[in-house]
Amino acid sequence: MKFRHLFVPAVIFTGGSLVSCFPGAGQQPVRSGYLAGIGFSSAAPTGPQNPAEASKFWDGDSLSGPATIHIVRAEQRAYFYKGDQMAGVTPVSTGSSKYTTPPGTYKVSQKASDYASGTYGTIVDIATGTVINDDADSRKDKPGPGQQFVGAPMPHFLRFNHGIGMHAGYLPGYAASHGCVRLPADMAKKFFEHAEIGTPVIVE
Repeated sequence: MKFRHLFVPAVIFTGGSLVSCFPGAGQQPVRSGYLAGIGFSSAAPTGPQNPAEASKFWDGDSLSGPATIHIVRAEQRAYFYKGDQMAGVTPVSTGSSKYTTPPGTYKVSQKASDYASGTYGTIVDIATGTVINDDADSRKDKPGPGQQFVGAPMPHFLRFNHGIGMHAGYLPGYAASHGCVRLPADMAKKFFEHAEIGTPVIVE
């Protein structure tokens, strides 16, 4: 199936700042370097994270037809189709040059609304909650005495390629993830709600 990405000039901006990617409204989250993106400070983000954030669009609630997700790395955008109709488009942040998001055709193999990474996250002091390492990789960074590894939250996770999936996360305006595809929180929720196990995911 060949898709045409028609940019919609009258976009819908769902407003405000990027919703926190961490569960527990009102709690002060432990920020992970994995979610924060390269060079992002520990301060909470305010306002749209980049100009593309305002170009989010969703009009797929009433559409029917088989779902397909198309991720275009060169554009840092993801398109959601129902049949041959575009239901929505969103900016994304795909894998950095060090951790690429491999091209190919895949299928959604897992859905988890409250998912946490077993590989990337933080190492914190159990007694004080102090972050020891905000960009920990559990395969090589081991907690010391009195410390623990806390997996990075990946809300509305859609796995499609082994350890790689889509989830809500911070968008710094460029490819910055460890391979996963980060979406704004509201769009991650829409993609999650409208995709099923087996939904094709095309990465180019």
